[in-house]
Amino acid sequence: MTKVFSFHLMPYLDADIEGYNQNKYDSAWVTYPNKHYDPVKGHQYYNEFLEQLEYADRMGFDAVCVNEHHQNSYGNMPSPNIMAAMLARSTKGKIAILGNATSLHSLPQRVAEEIAMLDVVTGGDRIICGLVRGIGAEYFNFRNVNPNESKDRFYEAHDLILKAWYEDGPIEFHGEYFDVPFLNSWPRPISKQIPIFLPSTGSRDTVKFAARHKYPYIVTVSSLPTIKKIYDDYREQANRFGYTAVQSQLGLNHKIYVAETDAKAWEEFEEHIRFWYKYQINFKGYQAFPPGYIGAEARQFAMEALVNDNIADMSPQEMFDKGYVTVGSPETVKQRLTELQKETGVGVINAFMQIGNMPHWKAMKNIDLFSRYVLKDIQKLGDDTELEQGDTLAGKSKEEVALFY
Repeated sequence: MTKVFSFHLMPYLDADIEGYNQNKYDSAWVTYPNKHYDPVKGHQYYNEFLEQLEYADRMGFDAVCVNEHHQNSYGNMPSPNIMAAMLARSTKGKIAILGNATSLHSLPQRVAEEIAMLDVVTGGDRIICGLVRGIGAEYFNFRNVNPNESKDRFYEAHDLILKAWYEDGPIEFHGEYFDVPFLNSWPRPISKQIPIFLPSTGSRDTVKFAARHKYPYIVTVSSLPTIKKIYDDYREQANRFGYTAVQSQLGLNHKIYVAETDAKAWEEFEEHIRFWYKYQINFKGYQAFPPGYIGAEARQFAMEALVNDNIADMSPQEMFDKGYVTVGSPETVKQRLTELQKETGVGVINAFMQIGNMPHWKAMKNIDLFSRYVLKDIQKLGDDTELEQGDTLAGKSKEEVALFY
């Protein structure tokens, strides 16, 4: 089956458009003045966003999703675990935290503890833990973290978190970046295994790490050809690690909007996707790729994607044809998502049911129509094979592990 999650960025719905038009700001990240944040409006927005996720849960989505970003108008969840805690008592299904930016944390055991708390509060088997490095712009907000060390910090934080969850304490953890003389996590999770997901833009190192541990890999913003390329890479890496990848390991962030007809759907949706690209995801290249954040191969991969597709200037039909959005009547959306699943083999669709400055009523309408007329058919696509997560190189010597890198 294909799992469909309701994903949310919880953005700030307003922007100083006049100021942008006068070139006062070059980014919605890091430097966009926080005087433009109205906390009274923020109060309203947060509660509407939570209502949207709660409604998606009631309407049968496989999970609701929150995530972490800092100092921008694009995503107002600097602590996704707080939002997950609010949803823990008001929802019944799974909650996916996609994810905690562990490279930015000085105390990754805090992440382990908070996820374990959520697992215990919800009774087990409801929490999905996404782990991310944080996009490049985040490293301008955390000057104590060297972008060049980001990936190694991410790997080490991952190992620390697993030990905190599953090993009897107190134990010692002495890494290059994190030193914990007494790792003795209370509470411990109920779940025998908390699922880990890895969202990313397509870095081969992250794809390889995900495949090695049998973690689902979630492609964030990419065209259909790029998605296929990343999935093929994952399948190839899985073969190298001695197993065959299944569809539940291949995920995708995807923007979806449903209305009564194709024309009405685009009429209601287009201004909000334009707003998202122009006023929310607009950061400068130096913010996206601070020195040392990614290697030469990953940088070339990312730059080629940016050069090949200037999404902000695309026509609606181009956005649709290249796989960036699925917009239309229930029948059009159902047909397109069915084609997408069969063409790529995707097994987890993180559906953006709200985007940009989309108001509450449209997001709720979108969730309602999608849930009633599309969701169940998409969930039936593909197979339901699940693989137990774990390090495929566990027990091998350093010399043996090195052969895979």
